[in-house]
Parts: sequence; structure tokens; C-alpha cells
Amino acid sequence: MRLVFATSSYVYGGRARPGFPIILGDDMRPLQPAQAFLTWQLLARGRLLSPLTWEDYGRRLWDYFAFLHANELEWDDVRQSPGLSPVARYRDWSVSELKLRPSTVNGRLRLVISMYEWAKSERLIDRLPFTYAEVARLPQEELLAHARAQGGRKSVPALLEREWTALPEFLSRDQIRTCVVQPLAAGQRILFELMARVGLRACEARTFPKKYVFDPRKRDDCGPHESIRVLLDPRDMWIKFKKARAVDVPYALMLDMHRYTLYERNRLVERGTDSDALVLNNLGRPYTRGALVESFKRLSATTGFRVRPLQLRHSYAIHTLAHLRGNASYTGDPLMYLRDRLGHKSVQTTIVYLRQLEQLAGGVALALDAEFNQLFKIDVNYNKKLNRSGDSR
Repeated sequence: MRLVFATSSYVYGGRARPGFPIILGDDMRPLQPAQAFLTWQLLARGRLLSPLTWEDYGRRLWDYFAFLHANELEWDDVRQSPGLSPVARYRDWSVSELKLRPSTVNGRLRLVISMYEWAKSERLIDRLPFTYAEVARLPQEELLAHARAQGGRKSVPALLEREWTALPEFLSRDQIRTCVVQPLAAGQRILFELMARVGLRACEARTFPKKYVFDPRKRDDCGPHESIRVLLDPRDMWIKFKKARAVDVPYALMLDMHRYTLYERNRLVERGTDSDALVLNNLGRPYTRGALVESFKRLSATTGFRVRPLQLRHSYAIHTLAHLRGNASYTGDPLMYLRDRLGHKSVQTTIVYLRQLEQLAGGVALALDAEFNQLFKIDVNYNKKLNRSGDSR
């Protein structure tokens, strides 16, 4: 079995669909019903989904069918009791063997559940390999597509793991310092800092364009101890919700990225095809999602603790919020500033970082602020730039 992604020669509905996931069986033909479901879910329903969502859905469904293939299970074996069905065995394997978090397991299961519901509606199976359980519906909660609601109750697949609301994981000062001193390649270090110091998502860091980089020493409006306001445009890079936003790039990081374009990147371009993306891998191509994940797995093995791209974004959010709240010279609203830098649709999403800080003792939060500033040599003048630029609301 293989997971591949279509080129621009793949056409659906009269439009080219490059990047569309294709799951191939051992005969190198699209694996059914997985491929038919992906086509329905991502294209036929008419919902506007990004290529990032395509990739994520493709990987999740491929993971399920790869598990079935490795264990010689049939996807449509719905005769087993719900606890012994293929999807239940996949859940148990994900929890006990892979030791994935309940939220991660449920994220994968929800897509598999949707596939089975689709398959039943298409009469490919006559029953579902799982049952539903009635649970209380929280006020004003968003109901997912697989949940059936009635009054104050809703039905959810019983095989889903119970989730507890977890606070965002972030790296401590010592952990970040340990990562920083590792012998990372120049491009990997830039990706690390774009997430940890600018708050970019992994997809945004991977596609951060070369044209945004310049020599700050040649600009009168850029001081060595100030941040540089950069406008991210979805026409230039991958941005969630395709919504432009402004971020603040530290002067030193902008200078490092400029030097990278002059030396390391020029050397890598000779190995591959030049790209709009700033950071290239050893083949001279932009990092893929899988390659970035693997590089962080290697970093985790070296440091001895878990390091994931999302943790770096969380680290930026936690430390920035602590810094702004604890600094009297900043006159704006810390939550609104962080919301705009992270690109959240609502400040309610950003509040989770405030809750994280509130879980920490006040002294610990202030210590985090001081340690983070020392680690990245943040000067007090950093706040002057933030105050002058204001919040982009």
C-alpha cells in the first residue's frame, strides 16, 4: 500500500486538483472504498477544503487501511461484535501500542467513522461496526458531523476515547536551550525559530517565502533590538483559513534568514529546483510535512524529551503572553496582540494560553518571562516596537 498525491494532471469537476491524496493498493490501483470516500468527502460534497486538509485526511485514512492490511483484516467485516470489529482493534492498537493521546486517536477515528457511515448510506455494508452512546450535550457546544443531537442529549460513537481538556504543551527554558545547542542544519534551525519565536504553524514555517526576507541592516526603520513587522499573505504561502495576518520577526532572526539565502540556500538550490519557500532540504526542495515531523523526531531522540512543531507555537504563545502581561511598558491588550499574531479567528481560542498561565504560580510565570528573554536575548526595547505598531484588529 502507498499514499501518493496527485499532480495537476488529476482533474475533477473540470479543475485540476494537485495534491489530492490517492491511496494505492498492492496492485497500484486506487484502494476502494477508501478512494471513493475521499473523493466524496473532499470534492463531491462541495465543501471548500484546503490542500492541508486533503493531506491530513489522506494520511489518517491511509493509516487505518495500512493497519488493516498489516493485520489481514477486512474493512467490511461488520459481523464481529463492536468490541472486536476492525475499527475497535485499530483504536486499541493506537492506544495500547502507539500510546497516542485520546484526542489524537479520536481525530483519526472520526474520519474512519464518517467513512463507515458513508459506506452504509451507499449500501456497501448493511450495518455499522460500532454502536452509539447517549451523552449530555454541553451548552453552546459545536456538534461534530458524526454526532446525533436531540434536545439536551447527543449520540456519539461508543468506541471514541474519553477526552479531558488538556492545556497546551510548551517547552521550558532549559528544554528550549537544549534544542538550541543541538547541531541542527541551518534550515532546520530557521524553521525551529519561526515557530518558537514568531509563532508560525508548521505549514506556515515550511512555506514561509524567500521574498519576505531582507537585510535589516540596510533599513533605517529596523533597529537591532526591535521586532520587524511582516505581513503574511495567503497568496504567498499556506495560511490556515487563508487569512492574511501580521507577525513580528526578531531582528536577529531576519538577519539569520538573510544570511541563509546568501549562502546555504544558494548551495541547496543547485541540487534541486528553486522554490518560493525560504527553507530547503538537502535535496534543494521545500520541506514536506512528513520530513519536518521526522526531523523533530530525531531532535526528540537527541534531547531525550518530546519536541513537536505545535509545542514550539505553544511555547511562543505562553512566553509572549507572560512577557507582555508582566511588562508595564506594554500598553496594549496582550490577548488581542497574541490572537492577531497567531491568526486565531476568535480570542476564545487564545484564552487557553491565559488559562495555562493561571495554572502556574505568579512567580513561576514571571520567571518564565525573564528566562525566555534571556535565552533569545530579547531587549526591553522590543516592547517599544510592539506599542508603536499596535494591534491589528
